[in-house]
Amino acid sequence: MSAVKLLIFSGSTRQGSHNTKLATAVSALARDLGADVTHISLSDYLAPLFDPDWEKENGVPQTIIDLGALMTDADAAFIASPEYNSGQTPLLKNTIDWLSRLKPHPFKETLFSLGGASPGAMGGIRGMFSLRTTLVGLNAIVMPEQLTVGGAASAFNDDGSFANERSADFANVQLARTLDVARKLRA
Repeated sequence: MSAVKLLIFSGSTRQGSHNTKLATAVSALARDLGADVTHISLSDYLAPLFDPDWEKENGVPQTIIDLGALMTDADAAFIASPEYNSGQTPLLKNTIDWLSRLKPHPFKETLFSLGGASPGAMGGIRGMFSLRTTLVGLNAIVMPEQLTVGGAASAFNDDGSFANERSADFANVQLARTLDVARKLRA
């Protein structure tokens, strides 16, 4: 059986983002578990602020069409989601809003797994609640586990790996289950 195709990205494009570091650490672990990983940056898939009038005049941006194709081709996606004011980032919400305009939209085709890293103790969990609500509202299948990495300023080594063995263990368990469920859904 072929490897599970796993798309990984961060909901942040900020230089030095804790969630971009989380996506990098998760990518390495997923490869070690045998996944076929595609790790992207949303900076390569930017779109204007969603506006139905803009869409009517210009159509869906090519960047979103390209991202939708990547997502549809993947068996699963891991989103490292920052928490902005107890919600998901405007970048991530805007990207999802645009992706939902594709026909068919890619959320029904992909299994989602969520994680978050933040300087605080809660590891971005409130932002993941917001993201989960959005994805479920689009009929996506979202894994019940959520990877939270608190104290993110010291959570990653210079080589991009997890500095804390406990975080790495939680990530491995969540990824292994995500890959297993993705294989079963693909069958």
